Amino acid sequence: MVTITTLMIKELREMTGAGIMASKKALEESRGDIQAAAAALAVQGLATAAKKAGRDTTEGVVQSYVHNGSRVAAMVELNCETDFVARTPEFRDLAHDVAMQVAAMRPTYVSSEDMPEEDKTSPAETCLLAQPFIKDSTKTIQDLVNDIVAKVGENIRVRRFSCFSLGE
Repeated sequence: MVTITTLMIKELREMTGAGIMASKKALEESRGDIQAAAAALAVQGLATAAKKAGRDTTEGVVQSYVHNGSRVAAMVELNCETDFVARTPEFRDLAHDVAMQVAAMRPTYVSSEDMPEEDKTSPAETCLLAQPFIKDSTKTIQDLVNDIVAKVGENIRVRRFSCFSLGE
């Protein structure tokens, strides 16, 4: 049995843009062969996000979520390439799920690239895109974004978020 290292997962993620769990699963299924894992991810459509990542995202929505009891709320700016995609149910559902994730998990940064070098906390704790999705812990928020990118064929980006809590 081949041991899957974090460096292997990181390399595959950089190649394909796929999420951590999808990369790990692909590497396990390919017995550590990075090229075979990348090919498997491409077949699944997860590599689509990497191809579209450089495109401008000037359209989108600002989505809010207020938790039951109205004591916690979150607001998220989710961008895409066209207003057509911004109006699709898939995009709107993604925006709602991301806002709900922010309210529940209180991330500090959008992605690990936003973390200062001196911050030694785990990206899975503090970075929105690296967090396990609260409705399905087998997926990260980045995996959700990649799934919608593959469906709608446009680059999607979480630009920013804010969380509000009564008394803070």
